[in-house]
Amino acid sequence: MIVLKQLRRQISHCVINFHFMKNANSSIQVIDRAMALVGVLSRAPGPISLTRLANEAGLHTASAHRILGSLMAHGLVEKTGAGEYDLGVRWLEVGNRLRSRLNIRQVAMPYMQRLAEQSGETVNLIVRRGDEAVYVERVSGGRAMIQVVQVVGAHAPLHVTAVGKIFLAEDSASGVMGYAERTGLPPYTPNTLTTLERLTAELDVIRREQLAHDREEAELGVACIGAPIRDAEGKLVAGLSISAPADRHKPGWTEALQKAAAQTGAALGYLADA
Repeated sequence: MIVLKQLRRQISHCVINFHFMKNANSSIQVIDRAMALVGVLSRAPGPISLTRLANEAGLHTASAHRILGSLMAHGLVEKTGAGEYDLGVRWLEVGNRLRSRLNIRQVAMPYMQRLAEQSGETVNLIVRRGDEAVYVERVSGGRAMIQVVQVVGAHAPLHVTAVGKIFLAEDSASGVMGYAERTGLPPYTPNTLTTLERLTAELDVIRREQLAHDREEAELGVACIGAPIRDAEGKLVAGLSISAPADRHKPGWTEALQKAAAQTGAALGYLADA
């Protein structure tokens, strides 16, 4: 039910942004009407009757019934035992196929560029590989003479980076303990969190705020803020961060960063209020 609800919301979003060129061609009109019905179903909280479907789609009942029959034949619509209609499981195949084609670097790039322009600083896209945070894309703001530049492909322990901590915050208590035991939480600067107690306390804050900080913990003089990116299933798949000299950080970056991360997640199909 959770997957179907999420899918219904995703299809609704697609339908709202799907525009057909209107003309007299009857086949185009049928597609228009079919999408109107799918739009109604995607916005509905559950199965609905033929009469309501037709009314909300602006169609005659007979026309709606005929089109629904064709959609059912293709698995795009299902009819319940109570005679009501709902989205069909074929949409799951369509959604999975589309998601498999999405490249997170391509999806994130326009939001990273905008964030870099707003902040004037370096914006990073980071994923997790085992016990490390890996930089897979970056955009430089280019305003300041001194830039913090993370080379694409560079990696760092999770506990010393903002996005790395976001990934750790997603782990269970035993998972965090396992990370601490495997790595020993080595110090990179005097600010690095080197005890399980301190790390656990910070991860609790990150879970609540959905925002993480690197307070000169990987490199003295360099600070970072990070926000999570989730996919259509709500899985944490990456994070965005702004890296800059510690004395240049501005409070306003937080909202801009979280917005860019949320927009990237939405482009991947994540629905924050689902």
